[in-house]
Amino acid sequence: MESNKIIGSKIKSIREVSNLTVDEVSERSGVSVEQIERIEKNVEIPSLAPLIKIARVFGVRIGTFLDDQTQLGPVISRGKDIENKKTIRFADSMAVANTNMEYHSLSQDKAGRHMEPFLIEISPASTPDFDLSSHEGEEFIYVLDGAVEISYGKQNYILEAGDSIYYDSVVAHHVHAKEGTSAKILGIVYTPF
Repeated sequence: MESNKIIGSKIKSIREVSNLTVDEVSERSGVSVEQIERIEKNVEIPSLAPLIKIARVFGVRIGTFLDDQTQLGPVISRGKDIENKKTIRFADSMAVANTNMEYHSLSQDKAGRHMEPFLIEISPASTPDFDLSSHEGEEFIYVLDGAVEISYGKQNYILEAGDSIYYDSVVAHHVHAKEGTSAKILGIVYTPF
C-alpha cells in the first residue's frame, strides 16, 4: 500500500529535521530502536500506540504522519469519493499488518486538526486472539453496519448498528468485528497535543 509507505518516510524526515537519532527517539518514546527502524524502512506498519508516542517526541499531531495538511478551513469528504481515497492499514501487533481493518481518512487534508476521523471497514478475523493496545487520548466509535466487539480492559462490549462507545485510550483495548461477521464503523481518535 502506497499510503502506508508515507508514514515511514515522514517519520524519518521529521526525525532528521529534528536532528534526532533513532536511539534518541527510542529513549524518549519508549518504542524500541528496532521497531522505529522497521517503521522508517516501511517494513513494519505500526499500530496507533507507537505512532502516538513518536508524535509526542516530535511535538506534532499524529495526523502529520498521515496527510499533507493542505487546507486550513473546513474539509469536506464526499461519500462517493471514500472508496477512491487511500486506504491505511495499521499493525494489529508488533510487526503484523492488520489485514482485517481498512481505514479511510475523512480529514487527511485538514491542517492543524486534533482529531482523526476514519471510516473503518472490518472483515472477520482469522484468529480470536487479539493484542490489546493503549495510548494517550480518547476514542469514539459509532457502528454503521454489522456488529463489533470491543475489548476494553477486562470487559468486552458488543455493539451493533446504531450503537456507539466513547472511551479513554489509555486503558488497553482492541476493536474487531463480532466473530464471523463484517462491520463498518466511524472511528474518531483524539490525542492531546
